[in-house]
Amino acid sequence: MSKRLRKYGCPPFRAALIHGGPGAAGEMAPVAGVLSDDMGVLEPMQTLRSLDGQVEELRAVLEKAGGEPMVLAGFSWGAWLSFICAARHPGLVKKLILIGSGPFEEKYVQTITEARFARLDAAGRAEAGELIKMVEGPDAPGRTRAFERMGRLLEKTDAYDPDPDAGRQPDPVAPDADIFQKVWKQALEFRRFGCLLACAGLIKCPVTAIHGDYDPHPADGVRGPLAPVIKDFKFILLKDCGHKPWIEKTAKGGFYDILKSEILQP
Repeated sequence: MSKRLRKYGCPPFRAALIHGGPGAAGEMAPVAGVLSDDMGVLEPMQTLRSLDGQVEELRAVLEKAGGEPMVLAGFSWGAWLSFICAARHPGLVKKLILIGSGPFEEKYVQTITEARFARLDAAGRAEAGELIKMVEGPDAPGRTRAFERMGRLLEKTDAYDPDPDAGRQPDPVAPDADIFQKVWKQALEFRRFGCLLACAGLIKCPVTAIHGDYDPHPADGVRGPLAPVIKDFKFILLKDCGHKPWIEKTAKGGFYDILKSEILQP
């Protein structure tokens, strides 16, 4: 497989699964593996170190490997990336599925940190504060170690009742803190100045948001901004479900049923 693209199942490829992070390439592999029993699936890896670069990188993959308009199912940061790509290149996207998306307006952001810190003990909160400083800092080796540790810490705060085997990657990709630092900074500015939500006016396809009720990213931060401005919008809230629906013992079955239905329906 290419370092930038994994292919699952047989053509035609109906959906592309877009990972989060930024810099968390490969995390959608378990989902792609399950879906590949019913359809061909692409798993692009975003490698560039700018927001615009990642949008164009995704566009190039869809044009070369997709063939016809595809369903984009983006997780977390990947939901935003898919959203922006669909706005800039509407002819490439048949439908958008936003999984565990971050909020589309800044006013909802504070509750994310509050929810996560409330789920940690005092030592965990202190460690999280130090890790955030390191991830945002100039020390590249320290930043990488902190990014990996932060990922493990968020696995505890963001999940409701996880199955540790459900999220296991068969061919893991190391998280990239440099991609995260550079792209996320630009993404936050993009949202702060209203550019992210403004993309809604350029999206021509149906949009479905799937969100866990235990996800620290507030559901209202997705449903509230998007419902009034996207004509064909559907919001699905999963019970007893955290940020990654496919790892949740109770919710993952319903999640996969919904995801397959949303991708395969005409």
